[in-house]
Amino acid sequence: MKKEKTLRPDQFELYDLTVVVETIDGHCTCEMTVGDRFYMKGGKISMPDGQNFCLYALQSVIPLLPAKQRINHPSDWMETDARVICPDPACKLIMRIDRVGKRVLNHDDVSPIPYDSIRPEGSE
Repeated sequence: MKKEKTLRPDQFELYDLTVVVETIDGHCTCEMTVGDRFYMKGGKISMPDGQNFCLYALQSVIPLLPAKQRINHPSDWMETDARVICPDPACKLIMRIDRVGKRVLNHDDVSPIPYDSIRPEGSE
């Protein structure tokens, strides 16, 4: 049985993500290959050293990343759907968003508005 983490009221959890090129069934002019990837941890994106990632493929997946990082209702489509297609119809590149772990973040580390200024002491 898993022990639940107890978070402070000013803390929350987000999934870390890996976005990986799963298939390319067309001609990718950006020289992407199956297995190319980038990582999202908190609000930061990183790539393996020396690797590139197509801007157009990236822009199609970016709007989904904040929702995919969050813990949603089990019936929410964001919990089951994980594939995104590049907007270039000739490329036919499909990316998969994988959740690879969770991290705890503190409100004050990610917001310029202090938590204490929006939540009176003792309230949750």
